[in-house]
Amino acid sequence: MTPSTDLDGTVTSPPTDPMSPRIFQVVRKRQDTQDTWTVWLDPEDGAHLQFGAGQFTMLQAFGAGEVPISISGDPSTVGLLQHTIRDVGGATRALVAAQPGQSLGVRGAFGHGWEVADGIGGDVVLIAGGIGLAPLRPALLAVLARREDYRRVILLYGARRPEELLYEPELEKWRGRLDLEVAVTVDNAEPSWRGQVGLVTQLIPRAQLDPERTLALVCGPDLMMRYVAGSLRDVGVPADRVRLSMERNMKCGIGLCGHCQLREFFLCVDGPVLPLSRLERILTIREL
Repeated sequence: MTPSTDLDGTVTSPPTDPMSPRIFQVVRKRQDTQDTWTVWLDPEDGAHLQFGAGQFTMLQAFGAGEVPISISGDPSTVGLLQHTIRDVGGATRALVAAQPGQSLGVRGAFGHGWEVADGIGGDVVLIAGGIGLAPLRPALLAVLARREDYRRVILLYGARRPEELLYEPELEKWRGRLDLEVAVTVDNAEPSWRGQVGLVTQLIPRAQLDPERTLALVCGPDLMMRYVAGSLRDVGVPADRVRLSMERNMKCGIGLCGHCQLREFFLCVDGPVLPLSRLERILTIREL
């Protein structure tokens, strides 16, 4: 099926079988940390993928496997598809090793995203741990694209060590904005590190949030999100105003295979982003 062209000239994705990958070509890549790379992909059929902040794709390195990767690009801009990928073995190793000109398979976009428009008229705080900044980046860019619609916009970002911080040049630009509050901390650092040292949860009370007017978006390791959710509740943010990205174990992306089931949720379709009000009870159950 051929791509369609909107009245404004934008080429959009044609409807496809969700289980059949489209072919994208690597056009650029950048190393962000020792084990993390960002890759930019261009569709061979010319139909750029439209997505919402917080959605993911199933990204395939042919012959090595397929994994779910959150889209880290700007949802308000139609163009190259951007993913930030951490090498954790197998398929992800093949993905980060892909060179410009190499083809990858892409299925999606899938899932339920951040829906940042729910924060219009109030404050938005984005809290990221480690590579969790990658799924949150589209949400931040979407908010900044319509900055006049929001009051305070706050980014709280933590990593284990300074060398594991993502998007450092962009972080510096964000720090320089007068309409964006940015706080960065690391768990451990050498004496040469001049930034904050401590857990990202310690940044939450310092932010002096207006809890009833705050939409909180959280992404990071499961344990980090559990403690961040507790800290947000401690300062009074309602559970239905706290959203967590629970992306894990996706295989089909459309709720058929059951690999991503978390109690009553199929995270590939009900999530990956879910409000704490629907997750609070589940987060207290060990080994779920």
